[in-house]
Amino acid sequence: MADLPQVLVIDDETGSRESMAIAVEKAGFVVRTFDDARKALKYLEDLDSVRVVVCDLKMPGMDGLSFLNEVRSRGYDFGVILVTGFGSIESAVEAMRVGADDYLTKPVELYELRRRVMNLMERRKLKEEVTNLREMLDKRYGFESIIGQSAVMEHLFDQIRTVAPTRSTVLIAGESGTGKELVAKALHRASPRREERFLAINCGAIPMDILESELFGHERGSFTGAVARKVGKFELAHRGTLFLDEISELAPELQVKLLRVLEERQIMRVGGSELIDVDFRLVAATNRELVEQVAEGRFRQDLFYRLKVVNLDLPPLRERTDDIPLLTEHFLKEFFAEHGKEYRPASKEALDVFARYSWPGNVRELRNVLESVVVFHQGDFVEAKDLPEELRTSHGGIAADSPVQSPFGEPRSMAQIERQAIEETLERTGGHRAEAARLLGIGLRTLQRKLKEYRLQEGEPSEGEPQEGDFQESDL
Repeated sequence: MADLPQVLVIDDETGSRESMAIAVEKAGFVVRTFDDARKALKYLEDLDSVRVVVCDLKMPGMDGLSFLNEVRSRGYDFGVILVTGFGSIESAVEAMRVGADDYLTKPVELYELRRRVMNLMERRKLKEEVTNLREMLDKRYGFESIIGQSAVMEHLFDQIRTVAPTRSTVLIAGESGTGKELVAKALHRASPRREERFLAINCGAIPMDILESELFGHERGSFTGAVARKVGKFELAHRGTLFLDEISELAPELQVKLLRVLEERQIMRVGGSELIDVDFRLVAATNRELVEQVAEGRFRQDLFYRLKVVNLDLPPLRERTDDIPLLTEHFLKEFFAEHGKEYRPASKEALDVFARYSWPGNVRELRNVLESVVVFHQGDFVEAKDLPEELRTSHGGIAADSPVQSPFGEPRSMAQIERQAIEETLERTGGHRAEAARLLGIGLRTLQRKLKEYRLQEGEPSEGEPQEGDFQESDL
């Protein structure tokens, strides 16, 4: 019985509890009854077969609203129907706002109860089918619409699965085009907040005065042009997830205000006087080195600590070349279908060009290249000759282990040239790693990874870089 889908009926009134249980059993469901919500919670601890709970709102000890808050905080996602007296409808409506699926008033119409339970069961069944289908797609393509099967991506997927069910703030770091918003959406869809809103806003694309209104909202008449009240993203994302992209571009004034919101979980609309409680999960993203910006005084250290509760690093495409054939197949199928053409796979020669190219624009660049190729394509395969000339002739298209004529003398591999370029650039900058990374056109984190990979001596920190005892990324 424990493995069959179950319905729990919780009510301290014996007659009401038994009549509801009989009505639900007539629909063919397994029913367990409880006169105390705390006993029901104990029963749920070692059971995952419950699909619907019917719970009275007013009970001694733990009432229905407290029970609802507890099961949602534990991550249980079964349907909840609250039963309330006629005079407590406002309480039931409030319960719907905080996570109940439905409510009925006493005396309960048993036919209507059966219908509501059956509807919730059907919704749960459809949800499970969607979940199973998504898992099948994940096995083939990656995780939650993020395509990848390389070791570095599998590690990222494991991190997302671990972090998603928590309430923790997440900072996603990665180069432009690596898919930071896809990761943010994956965190949302794999979290208990999945049924609520996911809202995204680009901090670098909106002027500061407008961005403040977008985030906090405003009251009518609070400034010229404010002809009506506007609800901001903080409020709209209540119980959901808010994604702040390019967080490094946030103006200092808004950095202070965001920090206050994260600490107090309250906001005040522009021009308003009322504090409004907000409950959202924040995911932020940056393609810049925030550690460097903190050291230079361009980003608040306290906000950085508050944002980086959990840090996810997205690898650039050049560090996950094993995923390129899978990504290529996916995008080609998408674009051939979109343009009404028969699917044509990429040839081995074309995939070899892709594997050798450095992809400065990452997955976004690959996607754009393939869409352009499909638009003009004719033939049985996507060939190397169909690709843009810059891919076929760029030095970035030379494999790291392919011997090339080096400007340093004898032919040597790209890895050898890269190592020497790093050594000479560090020497030129007096060991200043941030400046060396800028001159090399890579991120500081990438440079640090290369230093470790090539076992280069980094030397003493130069003037302007974090010293021992100062704020450093490794302190977090």
